[in-house]
Amino acid sequence: MAKKQKEEPMVNINGTEHKISDLTEEQLALVNHVADLENKMRSAKFNVEQLEGGHAYFMDKLDGTFSDK
Repeated sequence: MAKKQKEEPMVNINGTEHKISDLTEEQLALVNHVADLENKMRSAKFNVEQLEGGHAYFMDKLDGTFSDK
C-alpha cells in the first residue's frame, strides 16, 4: 500500500506560491504580520458596518422625534 504524501504548506505572495519551509525567519515573520493585518482590516470593516448601521438607526429614531410633533 502506498503511503499518502502530506502536502507541504504553501503561501501565495503576489501570485507566486512559496513553500513555508523555504522561507527565512524574517520572511515568515513578515507573512505572519501581513496575515494578522489582513484579519484586523476585515474586523475593522465589519465594525464600521455595524457602526454605520447603528448610526443610521439612531438618526432615524431622532428624525422621528421631530415628525411626531
